[in-house]
Amino acid sequence: MTKMLFALPFLALGLIAAKPAPEPVKPVISVNAPADVAADPANRWTLDLSNGGRVVIQLRPDIAPNHVYRIQQLTAQGFYDGLAFHRVIPGFMAQGGDPQGTGEGGSPLPDLKAEFNDLPHLRGVASMARAEEEDSANSQFFIVLAPTFKLDHKYTGFGRVIEGMSAVDGTAPGEPPANPTRIVRATIGGPLPAPPAAPAVVAEAAAPAPVEAAAAEPAPADPAPAEAIPPSE
Repeated sequence: MTKMLFALPFLALGLIAAKPAPEPVKPVISVNAPADVAADPANRWTLDLSNGGRVVIQLRPDIAPNHVYRIQQLTAQGFYDGLAFHRVIPGFMAQGGDPQGTGEGGSPLPDLKAEFNDLPHLRGVASMARAEEEDSANSQFFIVLAPTFKLDHKYTGFGRVIEGMSAVDGTAPGEPPANPTRIVRATIGGPLPAPPAAPAVVAEAAAPAPVEAAAAEPAPADPAPAEAIPPSE
């Protein structure tokens, strides 16, 4: 009897020793860009809108280098000038970047490989629209109007509005809007940087399907770009 009582503590110690060590906690991505990223003027994307507003987005090449470079590259080419926000769902998101204005268009460049990251889809976060295929983002993007965490790890967040969110709120609603708000001019604050080391292409750009259309209902669901944006539920 006595031996058994003494043995129990040792058994407990053995079980504790055998317990696997806890995995290290993964650092959470800050919604604020690192100092070196914020200091580079090329990482500030400015959209002058037809509603008279100016929107400044802090780009995040530290978490989505290829998507940010695509935005910078197309902006330097004047691609976004004149394009409409063709899908705007109040309380969910405003989507643009489609030269066709239907949610099914894209640029002549190849589609991008997904760079899903931990940037939460909070109000003001800019993310890339895509079709059902994960690696199908091209030129379409959307700006989140209200926190929509269902989009996390499904769409590539590449920045956040740091000035002019009221102008985004003021984009004409509709799918498409009767009189859409347009990007009069898009610019980056500095020279076009060198492309990222990793390849940004996965395939010939195919006409993007409209973002899994933000499920046009009240509650936001998952966006599908190119079909460009997150669908609302």
